[in-house]
Amino acid sequence: MPSYKLYYFEGRGLCEASRQLFALAEVPFEDVRLTGEKVAELKPTLPYGQMPVLEVDGVQIPQSVAIARFLAKKFGFAGKTEVEQAIVDGICDQWKDFFVEIKPFYYGKVEMCPPGWEDIEKAKTEVLIPARDKFFGFLKNLLNKNKIGFLVECGVTYADLFITDNMTSLFGWFSEYFEGHPEIEAYYKRVQDIPQLKAWLAKRPNTRS
Repeated sequence: MPSYKLYYFEGRGLCEASRQLFALAEVPFEDVRLTGEKVAELKPTLPYGQMPVLEVDGVQIPQSVAIARFLAKKFGFAGKTEVEQAIVDGICDQWKDFFVEIKPFYYGKVEMCPPGWEDIEKAKTEVLIPARDKFFGFLKNLLNKNKIGFLVECGVTYADLFITDNMTSLFGWFSEYFEGHPEIEAYYKRVQDIPQLKAWLAKRPNTRS
């Protein structure tokens, strides 16, 4: 079996989907969580000077989505056919567009506020809620189409993991995040109730994002 080391900050962030893939597949890995000082030391040795980085038998793979996609294909959570894999990739790309849209709110909450968005309530009202409603509409269409409780007919995929972990952060900051969207709240809970994932969620470090 390959030796896996996953390098990231101490929080969940863009690395958590990959950690959850290891949990779902029940594959051991070294979860290397680094302080800011240690990250600064390592930056010159990283492919693009940033994290996350997955090390597989000493070979470094950079970029959060590339890492998750690699693991998902290896462990069977990327789609069963080439068409399904393309659909999963597209869902993840759409989620990334949503993540970019909500940056004024998200980064304000982690104390990295973009210029002009110092008012978090304004960012919530003018940015987060409209982006959420649009994105939830896309998710509802996928859930209604597949009727199996996940976004793609093959079952849970790495796209579900990126999306629901992001929901964990947003719900933690905005308790009405699921208000008016019971189908999405049920989907969120369904993913988190997968036994292997539930076990991981119970033991992982508790961080705000």
